Order: sequence, then C-alpha cells, then structure tokens
Amino acid sequence: MIVTIDGPAGAGKSTVAKALADRLGFDYLDTGAMYRAVALAGLRRGIDWTRPEPLAELARRLRLQWVANRILVDGEDVTEAIRTSEVTAATRYAADHPQVRAHLVALQRAAASGRNVVAEGRDQGTVVFPDAQCKIFLTASPAERARRRVRDLEAQGERAAFDKVLAAIQRRDHDDSIRPVGPLAKAPDAIEVPTDGLSVEEIVDRLVSMVAARR
Repeated sequence: MIVTIDGPAGAGKSTVAKALADRLGFDYLDTGAMYRAVALAGLRRGIDWTRPEPLAELARRLRLQWVANRILVDGEDVTEAIRTSEVTAATRYAADHPQVRAHLVALQRAAASGRNVVAEGRDQGTVVFPDAQCKIFLTASPAERARRRVRDLEAQGERAAFDKVLAAIQRRDHDDSIRPVGPLAKAPDAIEVPTDGLSVEEIVDRLVSMVAARR
C-alpha cells in the first residue's frame, strides 16, 4: 500500500510522515530530501546553476539511499547537512530541473515498488503515485509554518528572523504552485488535513484512521 503526503513547505510533512510510517510499520520515503541531496552535491562541487546539463549528469551519477530513515549520498549520511538555509535556497535548481525530476521520480517509484510506503513531498499524489490508495494533503497557515521553520533553524544553531522566514515561505508557496514541473497541487482525491494547533501525535492519530479506512 502507498500512502502519499503532500503539502506546502513547513506543514510538518517530514515529521508526520516519519511518525505515521513508524506507527503503521511502513517504509518512509522523504522525496524532498532527495532534491536537497542533489542541491547539496551541486553546492559542494561548485555547479553552475545556469547550465542544466551538468546538474542532470550529477544527479544521474549520485548514489542516493535511504537507510533507517537517514539519507545517504554516495555512502555519506547527509540527513542534517541538507537542512541548512544554503541548501534550502539552492534546492529549487534541482526541483525545477525536468531531467533531474524525471530521474528522481523514477527512483522514487522503484523504491516503493512492492512495498508498504509512506511517501511525502509536493507531487506524490499527483505525479509520482497517482494511483496511491490513500492521499493526504497536509496544510498549516503561513505563520504557523514560519514558526516551525524558525524553531528548526535555531535547533541547528542558525539564527532566523520570523519576518524573513515568513516572507520566504510565502514566496516559496507562490513559486511551488507555478513550477513548470512537479508543481505543488492537491490531488482531487486527496484528504486535506489542517495541522495548526495540533500535536504530531494528534495528527498521526487522524491519519492512521484515514489509512485504515482506505485499506
């Protein structure tokens, strides 16, 4: 069974999807981390973001693995390294690249083949797994998502101003909705779940019930 969780940046997809997978005994697939990993590799290699072919070739050469909810690039654990502001700013170059996206979508489908998976991202229920048995669209207000992002950055030792983070999230919402490939969109058959004011446990409780109803 495939469960997809899509939604805007900062809605809590990664945390909730990981907890839901643990509760269900499913595998967890954080597809956004894959694009971040490509961006991190590009930054480390000094990729020229204005030239599309070198980035596509880099993505094809990378060995991306999920091991115990950790993402590895060519054997290196980059789970924390991909969450910096620098990588966040560069990820759009990978996410907007048609060849990179096509390659990673193929990897995502291969990773989920024949398995019970909770896959999260922004196009899982619309593009990657359009026939998924249970589709969830997680949302939260921009202000709530900005507060969560500030907490995450501060936990990593980065200073963050709420107003700047909020403005960045609002820009990201707009950019994600108009992207030429893999735009953020709610699948017609997805269930929208607002998360403002809810704990992770409360959200996961709701999602477990939704998955049970679809199984």
